[in-house]
Amino acid sequence: MNSSEIVTYLLENPQFFEEHAELLSTVRLTSPVMGKAISLQERQMEVVRDKYRTLELKLSDLMRNAESNLDISQKFQRWTRELLQTRNDIDLPHVLTQSMKDIFGLPHATLRVWNVTPEFAHGWFAEAVSDDARLFAKGLNAPFCGPNQDFEAARWLEGETPVASVAMLPLRSAAGAPVFGLLVLGSDDASRYTKDMATDFLVQIADTAAAALHFLTQH
Repeated sequence: MNSSEIVTYLLENPQFFEEHAELLSTVRLTSPVMGKAISLQERQMEVVRDKYRTLELKLSDLMRNAESNLDISQKFQRWTRELLQTRNDIDLPHVLTQSMKDIFGLPHATLRVWNVTPEFAHGWFAEAVSDDARLFAKGLNAPFCGPNQDFEAARWLEGETPVASVAMLPLRSAAGAPVFGLLVLGSDDASRYTKDMATDFLVQIADTAAAALHFLTQH
């Protein structure tokens, strides 16, 4: 019999070890953990312990992720609450960006909105944006994250330290609607915003910001 046939026989005849219980302590296997010969029973315990440790590590990862998600969810709720409590329309862009920096611990955040109504045209957020920047924003179907390659939008950010990485979030009133603005986040840490990072949370930020700011535009 070859090894496959032996395995098949044992699987089909589980009573074999009941009829030959002495084999459990007689058969000696090399332990990869202890580096010496051990019984079949001891080797099985090692396998069970390894599986248990693996499950413990997975559980720890799940708990860390759950705690991180809860923290983000609580911060998002606080940020949304700040927006809802803003009573003066002209203050909303400032509250939106400043509360993002305060609540999420962001070093840089700003935005631009175009095609604003005349009553808001004097606001800092309505400052001129080049056709190239608008075209770039129009082409974004999802937030852009990556190194700052001297983007015009990165130059909107104010700060003493140079911006090494950016996240640029297109603002749309609905999926497929025209872009009417750009929310820009920046960091002096080149690894803060990377091309391979998950953007699900940034999409939620963009959706909420767009819903809050859309009234500023000539829609």
